[in-house]
Amino acid sequence: MAAEQLAEFEQFRGELRSFIEGSCPDGARGQGEIAGGGKKFPTTDPDLKRWMDACSERGLTVPMWPKEYGGADLGKEEFMIWIEELRQARARTPLAGMGTGLIGPTILEYGTHEQKLRHLVPISRGEFRWCQGYSEPSAGSDLASLRTRAEDKGDHFLVNGQKIWTSGAQVADWIFVLVRTDPDVPKHEGISFLLMDMDQPGITPRPIQLISGNSPFCETFFDNAIGRKDDLLGEINKGWTVGKRLLQHERSSISSLVGGQRRDPGPRLADVAKRYLGDDEGRIAHAEVRARVIHNELSGEAFRLTQKRTVEETKEATTPGPATSMFKVYGTELTQQRIELMRQIRGVQGLGWDGDMFSEEEKENVRSWLSSRAMSIYSGSNEIQRNIIAKRVLGLPD
Repeated sequence: MAAEQLAEFEQFRGELRSFIEGSCPDGARGQGEIAGGGKKFPTTDPDLKRWMDACSERGLTVPMWPKEYGGADLGKEEFMIWIEELRQARARTPLAGMGTGLIGPTILEYGTHEQKLRHLVPISRGEFRWCQGYSEPSAGSDLASLRTRAEDKGDHFLVNGQKIWTSGAQVADWIFVLVRTDPDVPKHEGISFLLMDMDQPGITPRPIQLISGNSPFCETFFDNAIGRKDDLLGEINKGWTVGKRLLQHERSSISSLVGGQRRDPGPRLADVAKRYLGDDEGRIAHAEVRARVIHNELSGEAFRLTQKRTVEETKEATTPGPATSMFKVYGTELTQQRIELMRQIRGVQGLGWDGDMFSEEEKENVRSWLSSRAMSIYSGSNEIQRNIIAKRVLGLPD
């Protein structure tokens, strides 16, 4: 890299550092909530709102998007500097969610100029919250078997059917949904990709109560719901290609690969182990647990460095292709291992659901442990990811 370019990057770093110092309130730093935007569930924390608005004005809620669509038009190197400065200041990501991480990048790739202006600019400002309409009761891992139907009515589509495991549907303003537009062709060829306004009488979300005690998912019913023709993303009956690309963004967008969406992971394994098992002159007193903690933490650091290297080796500032499946599998299993180890370290205190004998941290760990079981299923099960790796990365025969 030329000295002149290095100097420009350092100047850019200084500008970002000054901006963060002057614009990021204390309440938007460290562990905690990240603004998700939306009209139905707006950010109520004034510090988070102030931070999101300040970044939005400079295009930094979606830094690599073009300026005309609400971004800052940063290159890959500049974006990585932005992430480094956020971490250094312990400033949270100013805006996160399916809008910035999933459907936004997909619209950038497949949308028309009018679609980009109409949808991306509000996403960048945190005006709309999005949800995902993919899975159905009879179409999970075999997603292409979906039955939700969109009938062409001339100036619009009439949508009927049911989706399930629709994260955040009860608070979403818009949904991106895979629908069947031609039932008489092979299943992968008759699917289209629609963007639909959730604020209409034909769409009804119903939260699902999970074993963890939370209800982040919904059943979503479509009863003569209206899908606009100008909200068809990509070509009619070619939505499978669009839908697969969105899943790559979900598994490992460039933002998540370098830590742009990362929340504070909470207490360190080593600190929890010392608290429950004893501190032996700065070390975890239990030798076997100490070895397991070291292995998990080193594996996590190696994983993050591999993600960063992948971004650096990617020619364009965009999400890599099928290799994202490797990150999904390994990242999922590493996180599940960490949460399980955290529970085991706490012993009996790691099984508390309610009551005064358990701390809030202990009860939260149990809920996280239960929720983490689903990680190897959603966003495409780990078995499906291994098939993708075998075929698309290793080139093995079907």
